[in-house]
Amino acid sequence: MNADPASLVDVHIAEGLADIPDPSILTRWVELALDEIDKAGAVSVSLSVVDEEESRRLNREYRDQDKATNVLSFPMEFDVAPPPDEPLLLGDLAICGPVVAREAREQEKTPEDHWAHMVTHGVLHLAGHDHMNDEEAEVMERLEKKILARGGVADPYIARD
Repeated sequence: MNADPASLVDVHIAEGLADIPDPSILTRWVELALDEIDKAGAVSVSLSVVDEEESRRLNREYRDQDKATNVLSFPMEFDVAPPPDEPLLLGDLAICGPVVAREAREQEKTPEDHWAHMVTHGVLHLAGHDHMNDEEAEVMERLEKKILARGGVADPYIARD
């Protein structure tokens, strides 16, 4: 795990949400994912755990999809590089707690494992990975599996019996 204070994670959890992992656990998953990303220097990530209403609003506003979703990634785009003594904000993640909980039940995964997958998935999106075609999906899934395995989580793409 990245013990380097150069990687900063800012976690916000909306009020009224239940069964959300501790911020230290969410931070650990962000850091495990950042360890696999080839970024020079200090980086930071903002992670917000939101309710379904906020997820739906964000998804509608930024992706034209009128539904709550598990994770939304908002990579930062800079016209000018930040000062060298400040961390680079990789971007913001919005993870919908109720959707993640529902998906974990439906997919017969532990909530902890599914949270780890969603955080990892979101960080990889911030780093520019995508799954819009088969080749991109294969690269992204390979990275996800590698990161999750380092944290003790099984392959999330293996069908459960």
